[in-house]
Amino acid sequence: MLVAGVVGLAVQRLLELRLSRRNERRLRAKGAIERGAGHYPAMVAIHVLWLASTLVEGLVRGPQIPAWWPVPLAAFVLVQPLRYWAILSLGENWNVRVLVVPGRKLVMSGPYRYFPHPNYVAVAVEVLSFPLIFGAWLTAVVFSALNAAFLYVRIREEERALTELAG
Repeated sequence: MLVAGVVGLAVQRLLELRLSRRNERRLRAKGAIERGAGHYPAMVAIHVLWLASTLVEGLVRGPQIPAWWPVPLAAFVLVQPLRYWAILSLGENWNVRVLVVPGRKLVMSGPYRYFPHPNYVAVAVEVLSFPLIFGAWLTAVVFSALNAAFLYVRIREEERALTELAG
């Protein structure tokens, strides 16, 4: 189950990257300006190492998953609709980089109507819950802390870009 879970999540992320790259090309063709490009490699590294660490810790831990695995699985599954609601609400504006078309109005529909950065909320829940499904609590703790530090930088950069560039 561990290997299938990690591979399945990796495939999901790769498909999302494909969508992101398509959206990036469209946004750049409309004059999008990128901010925070310097922290993009850190985001990639955190996510790749998070999946690898989940796999390694899970394999080292052994094949027996914890008795409480349904709790983190439920959290992981329940947050998926929020992720995809955010992605669908942003449409072509969604991507893994901070790209803003100057003068374009902010998206205020979908989950963005209720609170800012719903995709980051979903990712934070995923980073914590996915490793816990397999008992990889060290990965869950370490990468949740790394993700929180990264999101602190990322959200500040994104807010600054939106304030400066969006209409």
